[in-house]
Amino acid sequence: MQVLVNGEAHSLESPMGLAALLQQLGYSGEAFAVAINGGFVARSQYSDTQVNDGDCLDIVAPVVGG
Repeated sequence: MQVLVNGEAHSLESPMGLAALLQQLGYSGEAFAVAINGGFVARSQYSDTQVNDGDCLDIVAPVVGG
């Protein structure tokens, strides 16, 4: 199955939970937010949210600097 993460195509063997995908992609901690198909997902829902074929994920993190 195919999903887009920040505009980049990723192949997954099967549908998976958002928390598992984030871990697989190397995201940890709390310094980011996730939207699936344009709707933000509450952090408390990451483990209950399924990522499916064709989903478009946007993972955003604050940028520090000046």
